[in-house]
Amino acid sequence: MNSATESAASLRRLPAVRLNPNGNRKVDLGAVVALAVPLFVNSSIQALLNLTDTWFIGRLSTDATAAVGASYWFLIVAILLFGGAGLAVQTLTAQAYGAGDNRAAARAVWAGMWGMLLVAPAFVAIAFCGPTIIGWLMLEPNVAHLAGEYWFPRMLGGMLAVGIWVTTGFFNGIGRTGVTLAIMTFVAVLNAVLNQIFIFELGWGISGSAWATTAAMFAGLMLAAALFTSRAIDGEYHSRLTWRPNAAELAMLFRVGIPIGLFPAIDVGGLAMFQAMQVAAGAVGGAATQIVMMLTSLAYLPTMGFALAGTTLVGQSIGAGDKNWATRVGNATIKLAVAYMGLVTVFLAVIGPWLIPLFVNPSDPNAAAVISLGRTLLWLAAGYQIFDGLNLGAGFCLRGAGDMRVPTVAIVFLSWFGFVPFTHMFTFAPGQGWVDFLPQYGYGTVGGWAVALVYTCILGSLIYLRWRSGAWRKIDLR
Repeated sequence: MNSATESAASLRRLPAVRLNPNGNRKVDLGAVVALAVPLFVNSSIQALLNLTDTWFIGRLSTDATAAVGASYWFLIVAILLFGGAGLAVQTLTAQAYGAGDNRAAARAVWAGMWGMLLVAPAFVAIAFCGPTIIGWLMLEPNVAHLAGEYWFPRMLGGMLAVGIWVTTGFFNGIGRTGVTLAIMTFVAVLNAVLNQIFIFELGWGISGSAWATTAAMFAGLMLAAALFTSRAIDGEYHSRLTWRPNAAELAMLFRVGIPIGLFPAIDVGGLAMFQAMQVAAGAVGGAATQIVMMLTSLAYLPTMGFALAGTTLVGQSIGAGDKNWATRVGNATIKLAVAYMGLVTVFLAVIGPWLIPLFVNPSDPNAAAVISLGRTLLWLAAGYQIFDGLNLGAGFCLRGAGDMRVPTVAIVFLSWFGFVPFTHMFTFAPGQGWVDFLPQYGYGTVGGWAVALVYTCILGSLIYLRWRSGAWRKIDLR
């Protein structure tokens, strides 16, 4: 094959590219949006799923909402910590697809499924450790009891979440994001139906919400696996013939996946401590924080759609051998992520006074206090979400390049030696906190959220600068 033919073949594999009348390459924003929209809608559905759970649980009590708020982020941390291999599948699939190696794309999925089985015992063990972990948070007794009921079934579903990441990562990596949307729409609708049945009709209470999510994810994983091994996908990617475990591919999956999972696990771990501190400082602050977190997920989770598109576009460009193009399509998705997140969070802050009461039981004695505090917190959240869009957009582009080690080291220090201790200092009053060696200024929930605003501004800026530095160009996963 001569150089001209090779150049033409490489151009055909590049994503979101169009030629202007002078023959120069331009980023096809229409193609970027077409790839991102199903992921955007899918992430919006995930936000709706979270709001659905919050709405159902809010009908139980303020304590139930606070209990989920105290345990929710710790659950996510565990899933990310042990599920990084599942997240790596999109990166490896996108680069294989960009290189025209369809078999390697399918092998990445099977490596991810074997990886899921390897980490499954860890999820079972953590599920049984729930009461001990929750006991460390020093919650009010009733809140702690409810958090324990929610923890066990929700953590058991963690391994299923990893499996869904594996299979949908394949479809995202090859650019068929509409399939991912169909799978997750099915999961969200089933989850809503099962919430009503398990929580109220069967009388399982807060644990019913967790069991509903776990059951819906199991059904979603079965659907995704059936689609991956379908005749059409097998004919193109040999998905039925590449299932045998391969030690080298498993090692690559974990080498790439551990930092990919560890970065958000550390970040979310800090958020888990942040939210647990708000609950420990009082049920009103804990409930208001949980409601605002779920409302702002309407900005955060859809932005994940643009960010995931960035992972695919950067990965496919690198696989096709053009890192300059990876830079250009990555920059385009970062701009979309920041713009969307900024607009939506300001809109939520404006209409917040009408939204927050929908998630509070009006007969609860703390209802008025939760609503009032939630309105204030929404404006603080609007400030930090813009920089979180920068963090998401640039971070997922780095993920597409497999460059997450240095950002992970950086976030360890920023989150656990900055964000967490300062949240403790500004949230708790003297004599109220978890530890005595830190000063305590007693600004309450508003003080904790002010610290979150500063932390996110610094984090988003650092991750963007890492992307702009181009250090990821030195990485070669293939």
